[in-house]
Amino acid sequence: MAPGGCSPSSKYNIMLAVEVDVMFKVLEKDLLAENIYRMVVEAPLVAAKAQAGNFVMVRVSDVGERIPLTICDHDAERGTLTLIIQAVGKSTRDLVNIQVGDMVKDVLGPLGTATEIGDAERIIAVMGGIGVAPMLPLLRAYRKKGAEIVSILGARTKDLLILQEEVKSLSDEVILVTDDGSYGIKGLVTDPLRERLQKGETYDLAIAIGPARMMQAACNVTKEYDLPTLVSLNSIMIDGTGMCGGCRVTINGETKFTCVDGPDFDGHAVNFDELVVRQGYYRDEEEYSHKCQSFGGEQV
Repeated sequence: MAPGGCSPSSKYNIMLAVEVDVMFKVLEKDLLAENIYRMVVEAPLVAAKAQAGNFVMVRVSDVGERIPLTICDHDAERGTLTLIIQAVGKSTRDLVNIQVGDMVKDVLGPLGTATEIGDAERIIAVMGGIGVAPMLPLLRAYRKKGAEIVSILGARTKDLLILQEEVKSLSDEVILVTDDGSYGIKGLVTDPLRERLQKGETYDLAIAIGPARMMQAACNVTKEYDLPTLVSLNSIMIDGTGMCGGCRVTINGETKFTCVDGPDFDGHAVNFDELVVRQGYYRDEEEYSHKCQSFGGEQV
């Protein structure tokens, strides 16, 4: 396996595609919630090699920023990738402004270390916000192996609960949770998680994907019950190849790079407090960039 979890053959194919200036057509695009889009892109070489846990680096144009995006789904026969994009900055807004039939400059991948799908027979999956996007490939993979899955899907409010039908199709039971109680149970996704474990329900594996503090809270609960827990740290990636160091994370006291060694890790081994602090390092610069865009200025 080559660095970044990309097999030599897929790495060669993707490099060749870039060298001959192949573009990637947008086949479908739809709005899932405010500022959250689903986009289907034609990328046959990547789709042929993609596995659960992989991601791609996307570049809109020659002068565009590289954006790491989890592969939410792939279809090797159609040669397509399904990506979920939250438009929060200039580059992601440029991406979601591309229309169906138009082209994306680069789609590089599959990158990252593919998740090892074990023999867990009973799984409880906890996801918050757009954390459902990287969760779906894992649910799909475990479902193929016959696992029983209980899914807890949460968001701040009803309008932000996305991909419900996809989660339901891969789960034996789905529990919906909103912070404001506008849909499903009012509370946090960790509430039904703790309730189930307190009742004595047993699971072989928990998977928690969402904001860092949500994953940390879920891991705190599962640790009390010695329940192995997998988390995805895909949201902290920047460069996608391990060169920038922006996605450094401490796992069991050792430094790892999310984009190369992950993005999936043992949740009980992650130093979440350090991770959250690192996520705030460039908050002032990000706010300045947003102000520049809002007033039509140039980024510096």
